[in-house]
Amino acid sequence: MAVKKSRRDFLGMAFGGFAAVGGVLTLGAMKQTWDPLPSVQAAGFVTVDLSPLQEGELRTITWRGKPIFLLKKTAEMKKNENRDVVVGNADYSVIIGLCTHLGCIPSWIPSTMQFKCACHGGEFDASGINTFGPPPRPMDIPPFKIDGMTLVLGEEGSEYKKLVAKA
Repeated sequence: MAVKKSRRDFLGMAFGGFAAVGGVLTLGAMKQTWDPLPSVQAAGFVTVDLSPLQEGELRTITWRGKPIFLLKKTAEMKKNENRDVVVGNADYSVIIGLCTHLGCIPSWIPSTMQFKCACHGGEFDASGINTFGPPPRPMDIPPFKIDGMTLVLGEEGSEYKKLVAKA
């Protein structure tokens, strides 16, 4: 018994083949959008030059989608050996700028030298220590390394390891 192939059978098989190839290409493109970006795969290092910061100045940068507060302390600000970083002859606070209560971003109030969270009234001192309100713990310190007057976020240097060991 011979099977007779018709033009309709050929068109059906050709359409099926094109649909299969299109489906595979679509799935490949979808997978590529789910993969992390190369900057995330490379651990997201961010380099910051600390030399232009003036005393009392707060600089906010973004690292891995989080705000990082860099504060060059003045002589009036309380020093905290367990949380402050000494670079050159100046003290700096390097903290992740998220309230530890619900993750809001606190504002820096220069007149009172504290961070104030607008969500529920939490307050932190210049070193990121919780002093009032619902925050259960101090603001977190991101991993960093000091290289001269340059701060490298995302890499655990000796300064960071000392702060973590004291905590």
